[in-house]
Amino acid sequence: MTRPRLLLNAFTMNTATHVSYGTWRREDTRQTEFHTLDPWLELVGILERGTFDSVFFADVVGLYDDFDGGWDTHVTEGLQIPNHDPSALVSALAAATEHLGIVITSSVLQDHPFSFARKISTLDHLSGGRIGWNVVTSALRNSARNFGLPDRLAHDSRYEWAEEYTEVVYKLWEGSWDDGALIQDRDRGIHADPARIHKINHRSARYSVEGPHLSAPSPQRTPVLFQAGTSAAGRAFAARHAEGVFISQGSPEAAGEVIRQTRDLAAAAGRARDDIKFFQGLTVVVGSSEYEARRKAADLDESFSETGLLAHRSGSIGIDFGGLPTDTPIGELAGQVDGTRSAIEGLIRAAGGRTDVTIADFVRHKQEATRIVGTPEQIADELERWQDAGVDGINLQYLVTPGSFADFADHVVPVLRTRGLAQHEYTPGTLRHKLTGADDTLPDSHPARAWHGAFSAPAAVPR
Repeated sequence: MTRPRLLLNAFTMNTATHVSYGTWRREDTRQTEFHTLDPWLELVGILERGTFDSVFFADVVGLYDDFDGGWDTHVTEGLQIPNHDPSALVSALAAATEHLGIVITSSVLQDHPFSFARKISTLDHLSGGRIGWNVVTSALRNSARNFGLPDRLAHDSRYEWAEEYTEVVYKLWEGSWDDGALIQDRDRGIHADPARIHKINHRSARYSVEGPHLSAPSPQRTPVLFQAGTSAAGRAFAARHAEGVFISQGSPEAAGEVIRQTRDLAAAAGRARDDIKFFQGLTVVVGSSEYEARRKAADLDESFSETGLLAHRSGSIGIDFGGLPTDTPIGELAGQVDGTRSAIEGLIRAAGGRTDVTIADFVRHKQEATRIVGTPEQIADELERWQDAGVDGINLQYLVTPGSFADFADHVVPVLRTRGLAQHEYTPGTLRHKLTGADDTLPDSHPARAWHGAFSAPAAVPR
C-alpha cells in the first residue's frame, strides 16, 4: 500500500539534561554546551539536511517537585537546571535555516497573553511563518510560586485557565487586524487603515486586555498549535485547539487508543478528525548491523542515570519516588496525583490496564518502551508499525546530541525516502502549509477563526 510520509520532529531542550539522563557526562555529546549558540546551529543544519519538519523545544519555568525530600538531586543531575529560555534562540535559528519549523513551549503562567502574542507574531514574521507554540499549563508547584501563586492550581483548573489564555491570544492574532489593514501606500501616505484595526476589550477576573494587537498579522496569523497532555482534560483541550499532539505511549496499541479518543473528541467539537497530527516520542540507536546497534545501545546504557529518571518522573507527577520502595505498585499512586496524570495513566494503559506495575517497571518502561535499536531498515520497519496505529509523525528524542539526530538524518532518513516515508526536499511555504498541505492560516473549523473579523464593523447596506 501507499503510505503517507512520516512527519519528523526533533525534540530537545535548552538545558543539559532533557530526557536523556546521565549522558551529559559523555564526551560524544554537546549537552553541556547548551548555553552557547554553536551547538544549536550545528543541530538545525543537521535537521535541514535530514528534511525534518520541525525542532521542538521543551521548557519548564520552575524546579520539579521534591525527590528524596528536596531538590538537591535536580541540581547534581543537571535536571533541567540550569535551563535557558528557548524563545531567545528562535531568531538565530530562523536566520540559519530556510525551511525548518521552530516550535517553542510557553506556559500560560509565564507570559501575559498580550506580550506573548506580540512576541510570537514577531518571530513568525522574522522566520517567514515557521513558528509553532506548544501550549502548557505548568504542573510544577515551584513554577506557580515563581509567578506569584501560593501553589499550583488543581489539574482541571489549569486547563480552564488555558482556555481563557488561548481566547485572548486568538482575539489578538485573528480578530484585532482585518485582512488588508496594512496598506503601506506611499503615494497616499497611508500606512495602515484604522477602520480595519480593532481593540479587543477583553475583560475577566484574570485578564484585562484592551488592544489592539501591536503586530500586524504574521504569515500564519496564529502559530501552529501543539499540545502534549494526554490526561482526560489534556485530550479534551487538544481536541479543541491542537494541530499537533506530542504523545509518549509505551506501545503502538496504546498510542492508537489515545489517538482514536482524541480524534473522536475533535469530531464532537466540530473539527475534522485529521485536523490533528500525532507525534510519538521515540529514541533510536542506529547501527550498520543489529549487533553494532545493540553494542551502541549497551554503551549508552552505561551512562544512564536511574536516579535522574526517577527524580524527573516523580517530580513531574508530584509524588516523591525517592522515599518509596521500587516495588510499590503504580496503581496505588494514581489517586494521589495532581501533577502530570498522563504519565501514570499512560503506563497503566501500556501495561494492558494492569495497576500492579511497579516503580521499577516504570523505570524500565521509560528506558525501553519507546526506544528502537537496529539497522536503518529495522528502524523503518518499526516506524511503520507506529504509523499503522495512527501516528502521523515521530518526536525524535536524543540520547546524545547532535549525534542521535545525525545518525537518524544520515542513515534512517534515506531508507524512509526510499519507502516514500520521508520527503526528499521541502515544500515552500509556512510551517502550517508544510505540515498539512493546506492554507497558511487556520481552517474555519478551528475555534480561533471564530474571532477572525469578529470585531469588524458591519458592512454598510447598499442603498
